[in-house]
Amino acid sequence: MDLKEKGDKITEEIMSLISLLPSHADSQGKKLSKYQGSWYYFNILQGVLNFQRNFQPQDTDIILASFPKSGTTWLKALTVALFERSKNRSSDDHHPLLSDNPHGLVPFLEIDMYIESSTPDLTKFLSSSSSSRVFSTHMPLHTMKQALKDSPCKIVYVCRNVKDTLVSLWCFACAHQKIELDRSLLESMFDSFCSGTVYYGPFWEHVLSYWRASLEDPKHVLFLRYEEMKAEPRGQVKRLAEFLGCPFTKEEEESGFVDEILDLCSLRNLSGLEVNKTGKINTVDHKIFFRKGEVGDSKNHLTPEMENKIDMIIQEKLQGRVVLVSDLYSRCTNLDKGLENSITLESMFDLFCRGVSLYGPFSENVGEGAWKILSMCLS
Repeated sequence: MDLKEKGDKITEEIMSLISLLPSHADSQGKKLSKYQGSWYYFNILQGVLNFQRNFQPQDTDIILASFPKSGTTWLKALTVALFERSKNRSSDDHHPLLSDNPHGLVPFLEIDMYIESSTPDLTKFLSSSSSSRVFSTHMPLHTMKQALKDSPCKIVYVCRNVKDTLVSLWCFACAHQKIELDRSLLESMFDSFCSGTVYYGPFWEHVLSYWRASLEDPKHVLFLRYEEMKAEPRGQVKRLAEFLGCPFTKEEEESGFVDEILDLCSLRNLSGLEVNKTGKINTVDHKIFFRKGEVGDSKNHLTPEMENKIDMIIQEKLQGRVVLVSDLYSRCTNLDKGLENSITLESMFDLFCRGVSLYGPFSENVGEGAWKILSMCLS
């Protein structure tokens, strides 16, 4: 979310810290500071620091995390609907999603809660249908670790294709400024993305912080992919419900609850609600949170040269740790189902990650040519 106008009262302490940090102007000329490896607007940095110093996690907290414009609104709506279903069916007139925007129901910790107060009142964000407080964030996981300490709270992260994320950010910025799609702004944002000097960036470090955690602690960190949510929504929403501790019963599935929730939270339905046509949160019109939501729309806006450059950067930065390891993990899961205690998925995967595998370490063995071949084989 682009909320640079909010929280202008930056403390002298924060300004003193900012003077010592690396700084950079973003694609729109707004100043960013680099703190703990990520770039923040000055006011958002104040919210980050207030959160780090004062947030007291509860064991049942749920934190929905994402890089900006990666499916955040959809994830919030789905989470609200999953918890709410024990109290309200999607057809009920008093369902919270019918009277408020998902961002109003699930606030951002560093943008909404801690930006203007070091001790905000968090009690009102206890879910009315569960014992959990539900929050959201765009912070990378390493920024939250100290505040979360050893809390068993759960984190759900949604990741989206970087090219679609970039285009969505561009469209959002133009809509927020109430201007036509500006090609020069896209090119400037593209350069910032590629260099990593973008709001909450670098993108690849953001993704990796949650990806690693989802492998190390899958009971407490769930890693979702926007593209998979679009391709197989029923399976993914059931997976989300299971992780949140509110799985669908057989009776609910037979009664059509899964499809009801997906319909309620669909882009078509949410964008057509009156509250999302006319409402506003802070300085942002609700309606600009809903655009196309399509997979691959970036091809309509990025040049082949832009796409190739992003591909090269992601290949260099991620080196198979996300896409290829994910596919191996899936294949190992399927393999493990057919094995009778001769080898476990965990031990096999652990050996792979430590490089103790046939022809390993993987990262040192994959050349540029083999990379493309393996990507095709494992896709």
